[in-house]
Amino acid sequence: MPLKTKSKDQCRWDLVALGEVMLRFDPRDRRIATTRSFDVYEGGGEYNVARGLKRCFGLDTAIVTAFVDNAVGRLLQDLIYQGGVDQSLIRWVEFDGIGRGVRNGLNFTERGFGVRAAAGCSDRGHSAASQLRAGQIDWDEIFGKCGARWFHTGGIFCGLSATAPAVAVEAVQAAKRHGVIVSYDLNYRPSLWKGLGGKPQAQAVNRRLAPLVDILIGNEEDFSAALGFDVDGADANLTRLDVDSFRRMMERVAAEFSVPVVAATLRQAITASRNDWSAICFADGTLYQAAQRKDLEIYDRVGGGDAFASGMIYGFLTGQPPQWCVDCGAAHGALAMTTPGDTTMATLPEVLQVMQGKAARIAR
Repeated sequence: MPLKTKSKDQCRWDLVALGEVMLRFDPRDRRIATTRSFDVYEGGGEYNVARGLKRCFGLDTAIVTAFVDNAVGRLLQDLIYQGGVDQSLIRWVEFDGIGRGVRNGLNFTERGFGVRAAAGCSDRGHSAASQLRAGQIDWDEIFGKCGARWFHTGGIFCGLSATAPAVAVEAVQAAKRHGVIVSYDLNYRPSLWKGLGGKPQAQAVNRRLAPLVDILIGNEEDFSAALGFDVDGADANLTRLDVDSFRRMMERVAAEFSVPVVAATLRQAITASRNDWSAICFADGTLYQAAQRKDLEIYDRVGGGDAFASGMIYGFLTGQPPQWCVDCGAAHGALAMTTPGDTTMATLPEVLQVMQGKAARIAR
């Protein structure tokens, strides 16, 4: 096993995540610019992992984030209650009346269909989470006194503001002091880094954090955009991606940053509604690959990568071998994309059924 986690009896939480939780507005089968109604969900890359581990896999998780104390913040709180993630580490910030100085982040996302790609429009500037600063969170209290087996954060949080990366570094360093396994999802978002220096700054931040983590997670694009690694033979749209080339790139990443585990989802978008889907994990000098699911039907693709991360982390936390972990992550990611919203609605029996390749016959 490439990772050794603390035992549960030493820790209050199986996993603590650091990230922003936004209110997602979903126009269902319509478009953002023309709809007259929205469904609402909570979501955010790092939070989705904590929620998946709690809601699907039954582990104890918590989220470190910040909300403005107004009706929108309390709606987010109410949505988080349903997922069961511990809210005791949330910082509540006083509302100034109109959100002039600080606010809660909003995210408008349409699912796409066929040749029309999924699309998002974020409204998250000056959010409470983006204004977190180093020194505000007592990480030694969280990881030392209370105890956590695993810490998860990523490039979405680090791209929120100029102060966010220092918070992530402080958290990761504290986690390592207390023997906590650290995972980091690169999750490159051009819109987040646009006003903060673009790809060069994203790469500078991520390359500072990469040597500090135990698991580095990404997708086909993240390792290039967020770390500056190219995949041999791949074009700009990664339509010629092959696993051998990707494996060589992952080996270079693992060697340069001394990361024990590097993992990635592999997605070929045939249309917005049909994807080829798989995942790979490089650990102990060996490549482990989940079975490719051809023409996977997609209902809502947002959150598939986060569900992969939570499924894989569940495997490692329960002492499973790397092949089982990557298979679990890929199955959970596939299931998460069959339901609306950022977060999983899958159950552990469903994940195990998909891992075993059982047919999707009606259960009644």
